[in-house]
Amino acid sequence: MSALIVGIILLAVKLLVVLVVLLLLAAYLVYGERKLLGRLQVRLGPNRCGPGGILQPLADTVKLLTKEDIVPAGADRWIFLLAPAVVAGTALLIFAVVPFGRSWTFQGRPIPLVIADLNVGLLYVVALSSIGVYGVALGGWASNSKYSLLGGIRGAAKMISYEVSLGLSLVPVVMLARSFSLVDIVAAQAKCPFMLLQPLAFITFFISAVAEIKRIPFDLPEAENELVAGYHTEYSGMRFGLYFLGEYVTMVVLGSLVAVFFLGGWRGPWLPPLVWFFLKVTAMVFFMIWLRATYPRLRYDQLMHLGWKLLIPLALLNIVVTGAVMLAVGS
Repeated sequence: MSALIVGIILLAVKLLVVLVVLLLLAAYLVYGERKLLGRLQVRLGPNRCGPGGILQPLADTVKLLTKEDIVPAGADRWIFLLAPAVVAGTALLIFAVVPFGRSWTFQGRPIPLVIADLNVGLLYVVALSSIGVYGVALGGWASNSKYSLLGGIRGAAKMISYEVSLGLSLVPVVMLARSFSLVDIVAAQAKCPFMLLQPLAFITFFISAVAEIKRIPFDLPEAENELVAGYHTEYSGMRFGLYFLGEYVTMVVLGSLVAVFFLGGWRGPWLPPLVWFFLKVTAMVFFMIWLRATYPRLRYDQLMHLGWKLLIPLALLNIVVTGAVMLAVGS
């Protein structure tokens, strides 16, 4: 069998495995979040479907698949139908450049545990996170609803604002790693994770990323007290489910990116690399759920103030200080 055919087969297998694992994690992350929120807020959470409610994700999937898919009479039909796929698709595509373990050797051939090691992987991540804005904005605009439109406008303004601080927070990481490849960034943390060298960049990136995926306390596009459900008010059935899926897949992807950029990726003592990667991602996801259970929603002016007047100046200052320190030590 030629090397080209073997490479294509390996790529297809990795794609299938990553896709199945991501979808299963997203499904059971919904269950895990509801149980954790129940425990943190002194209530039960799902407990009817299966032992301890373990089959709740399956029940939710059946419910969404069997619900009627309604398109509002005045909606822009094709944009309305395609917008949810943009959100879910970009979230899944980002994981293509995330390394999640050491290379495996099969019949003397190294198999990198990453779908595609792009030399511009970080730019690929930032570009796809920008495309996700269109799914929110177009979904709100195409619904022909003032509540959806306001939610879409809020979402676009917030996501564009926090993309700036998110991108700037990664500049010191690139300066230290001297590469845009996520594999090289993990390799550069062999001696010390970047979270210890760049704590300000870590905090800025994490806050900006949580805002990007519209989680509490940054969920102004979905503010149910004034916008019903925000940009996806008019969606039903599996198209609503795609928005839901996109959010929870993005949580897993965000946890993976934090692990890769600041926590050393799959590196760690004693345990297998895949286990370390999973533990780091799980810790980040748990922290995001904890934030949801703890903090109230920010006002919109507070949200914009935090992004433009605090995070962006801090990120710029961190770039200048990092450059000055690297010049001083002769790196």
